[in-house]
Amino acid sequence: MKKGFGLAILMLDMMFNCRAQVKIVVDQQGRADFKTIVEAINSLPDSSATTRTIFIRKGTYREKIFISKHNIVFEGEDRDKTIITQDIARDEWRCDHPDDWGVATMNVNGTDITLKNLTVANDYGFNVKETKTIDCPNDTVTHKRTITINGHQMALRTMKATRLKAINCHFRAYAGDTVSPWNTADGMFYFKDCIMEGGVDFYCPRGWAWAENCSFFANTGPASIWHDGSGDPDQKTVLINCRFDGYPGFKLGRYHREAQFYIVDCHFSKNMADTLIYHVPTTSIKWGERIYYYNCHRDGGKDFGWYANNFPASLKADEITISWLFKNKWNPLTN
Repeated sequence: MKKGFGLAILMLDMMFNCRAQVKIVVDQQGRADFKTIVEAINSLPDSSATTRTIFIRKGTYREKIFISKHNIVFEGEDRDKTIITQDIARDEWRCDHPDDWGVATMNVNGTDITLKNLTVANDYGFNVKETKTIDCPNDTVTHKRTITINGHQMALRTMKATRLKAINCHFRAYAGDTVSPWNTADGMFYFKDCIMEGGVDFYCPRGWAWAENCSFFANTGPASIWHDGSGDPDQKTVLINCRFDGYPGFKLGRYHREAQFYIVDCHFSKNMADTLIYHVPTTSIKWGERIYYYNCHRDGGKDFGWYANNFPASLKADEITISWLFKNKWNPLTN
């Protein structure tokens, strides 16, 4: 009996794992497992030893996505034609909610999440053209708040998530904090072949982050990239072979918490201002200015001196690798 019972449990486990490996397909026209992404997420157990894939066919999905489950791949059929979009002003959302859970088009609290071949957009600033004043219960002084098109508009916002990667994705917003992978304790984030656009600090990771072959476009705002490495002196944001463009006079970056930037083999458009990545003195910095460049150049104009090669003598450019960044805790190329 015991042997037979154990065999039955093993068979059930094998059946579950095989099922978990099958792609769930989402199609707005109803020609697949589900018509919405939310329905597909709800169909899955919270976690699995094997990766689950939600394959999303072409279409514009006007859904707000909440991901608290683990080990899931969200794969679009076509990056430019598989679009997940909402119009959300963070300042408005926070009038009725205590935190940022729900402030973005895609809200992530799960671990081991992969995004592939998708556009994730918060189009508030593109679609709403006027400033408005609203009732705001969480404003303890006036109970009112003015909402502008230049405020925070997050396409991707993570909470406690770690080991998140995005490959060949387009993250779009008009204004600030478009891509906000936030976890100062143990956040590890990987972006490859992605397009990111927005306003102030529109790429703003907290923790350890790697961006490779990505394109950044500033629609507005006083800085494009930002980093919070206050959780550990070793935390870094690495940008390799990336391109930066934007409105005439756009600025590359800033920080107001402990930060550490490594910018390698990157290209800047002639629109970029002659302004180094700068510290906004809202907090004191105890670990010093840690902003490093190697082999970066400006297209169509003279290079500025502030991004000249300045790696520490003990570090060579070819040592900037994924394993170096993540200390062999995670290899996004294999898992």
